[in-house]
Amino acid sequence: MKNQSNVFLVGPMGAGKTTIGRQLADALGMEFVDSDHEIEARTGASIPWIFDVEGEAGFRKRESAVIDDLTQRHNIVLATGGGAVLDKANRDYLRNRGKVIYLAADVEQLLQRTRHDRNRPLLQTDNPRTRLEELMQIRDPLYREVADIVLQTGQSSVRHAVDRIIRALKNNPA
Repeated sequence: MKNQSNVFLVGPMGAGKTTIGRQLADALGMEFVDSDHEIEARTGASIPWIFDVEGEAGFRKRESAVIDDLTQRHNIVLATGGGAVLDKANRDYLRNRGKVIYLAADVEQLLQRTRHDRNRPLLQTDNPRTRLEELMQIRDPLYREVADIVLQTGQSSVRHAVDRIIRALKNNPA
């Protein structure tokens, strides 16, 4: 049974999940949790370090355990990592345990928002644009599959995005 008291944010890195999620949680009077920050807190290691030592597969295993745990809580806004939807179990946890909102943005916007961030292992490449395009080709259909609501983050302010999410949640309660 779906837990309507949880809101889960999915989307690519740089879409605004953490920034929007914090303000959304405040506006709804809910707890905010970021799955990547939770992984770092539980392991005592940064995401890039985990990728270096355990590879992406090791990171994804940790991520799935954390998402399973966090989605069983109540009254949370959860910002997931950009690749969380790659695992079918994660998609099931998200879909069945709360409202899922896909924060969508185009590749150009994502590049602008992530260009100086060294904490994104998958973008530490000679051509981040090509890498983002490849990731979106694989992940966009998965984000859409799991989402109850799709919201373009575009150029709108964080406050405007939060207001749009709250309206969408009220108009799409089931």
